[in-house]
Amino acid sequence: MTGQARHPEGSQPAAPESGADAQDSDGDALAQAEEILNGIEVPAEESVAQGVPAGSGNAEAVELKNDLLRLQAEYVNYRKRVERDRAVAGEMAVIGVLNSLLPVLDDVDAARQHGDLTDGPFAAIATKLENALKTYGLVRIDETGVEFDPTIHEALIQQPGEDIEVDTVSQVLRSGYKSGERVLRAAQVIVAVPA
Repeated sequence: MTGQARHPEGSQPAAPESGADAQDSDGDALAQAEEILNGIEVPAEESVAQGVPAGSGNAEAVELKNDLLRLQAEYVNYRKRVERDRAVAGEMAVIGVLNSLLPVLDDVDAARQHGDLTDGPFAAIATKLENALKTYGLVRIDETGVEFDPTIHEALIQQPGEDIEVDTVSQVLRSGYKSGERVLRAAQVIVAVPA
C-alpha cells in the first residue's frame, strides 16, 4: 500500500551503492576479483571434509572453493598476459625509435667516409650517439668477406670472384642494422660469386 518493497522477516534491504562505488565495482573486474580473493578465506580440504557436516553446506563450500580457484587462475593468466603485452609494446617502441634514427646514422657514416668526422666535437657527438644506440641493442651489419646471407644482406651487384667457393660479400654499399634477432634494415652489398 505504501509503494515500498516488501522484505521477508529478518532480512534487511541492501543499501544502494553510491555512484562512484557502483561504477568502480561494475567496471573493474580485476578489482572485483582481488576483493573476492582477499576478502574470503578459503577453507582447506581437511576442514571442509571434517568441520562441516555432510550435506548441502559441504557441497556449497567445495563449489565456492573451486570457483575461487578458477577465478584465481584466470587472474594469474590475465596478469601474465598483460606483462607479456607490456614487454612487447616496449620492444616495439624501441624498434620504432631505432628505425627513425637510421637515416641519421647513414649521414654520420657518409660524413665519416668523406673525412668530415675525423676529429672535433661533432665526431665526439657521433660516437656518443652510436654508443647510446648500442645500449638499446642496435648492431651494425657491415662485414666484408663473409658468406652472403639473404636474411641480412641485399645483393645489388654480382661479380665473379676468384678463390671463393660460396657467394661472398665483397663490398658494403650501405650498412644494415639489426636489434637482437630482428633485422631492421638489410645491408646493401656487392656479392662475389664463384667463377
